[in-house]
Amino acid sequence: MLVEDIMKRDVVTVEPTDSIRLALLKVHQYRIRHLPVISQGKLVGIISDRDVRDACPSIIGIPREDDEHVLNTPVSSIMRKDVICAHPLDFVEEAALALYDNRIGCLPVVVDDELKGIITETDILHTLVELMGVHYPSSHIEVEVDDRTGLLADVAEIFKEAKCNVTSVLVMPGKHLGKKNLVFRVQTIDPRHLVSKIEEAGYRIVWPRESEGLV
Repeated sequence: MLVEDIMKRDVVTVEPTDSIRLALLKVHQYRIRHLPVISQGKLVGIISDRDVRDACPSIIGIPREDDEHVLNTPVSSIMRKDVICAHPLDFVEEAALALYDNRIGCLPVVVDDELKGIITETDILHTLVELMGVHYPSSHIEVEVDDRTGLLADVAEIFKEAKCNVTSVLVMPGKHLGKKNLVFRVQTIDPRHLVSKIEEAGYRIVWPRESEGLV
């Protein structure tokens, strides 16, 4: 899946000469957390709702003579210029890694510095939920296998023989040396018959656990 498949294309922006007051109004009006700053069609910076709040006078403090001056200050004074961006043809997992590694909440999506969209951590979370298939009635089955070629196909064949649809698969490092865990999301509410078949084939079930009365 590519960034262009999930990015928001109708992006609310400000210009460097726009006031902090206008940025504050847009943050509240559109209920957004990030405002790309655009000049002559090019991305030149970004501000967050926190940047705006930190710059604004306190609503519980005593009004000061310079409050109006602060609100009328251009956003160029508080914007961050070193913007980490994504390209529309980047993979979604690469965008997620960029958000994670840099501890940021969004990535403007640009082509030759021209803003094409924006992708946020919320977009990534929604995409993960859909990719995992957890927004449909389903069950989680996790199987420990040897870390060698072909075992994913072998375990998947068990679901095929049971005529049970698999909505997602993850391969994760196992907790034991030479092992890996296969995480399946399958379209059934009662996975007990599947668990039995997997165990009969000689594989160890990590979840659901019998000790917790789930199978």
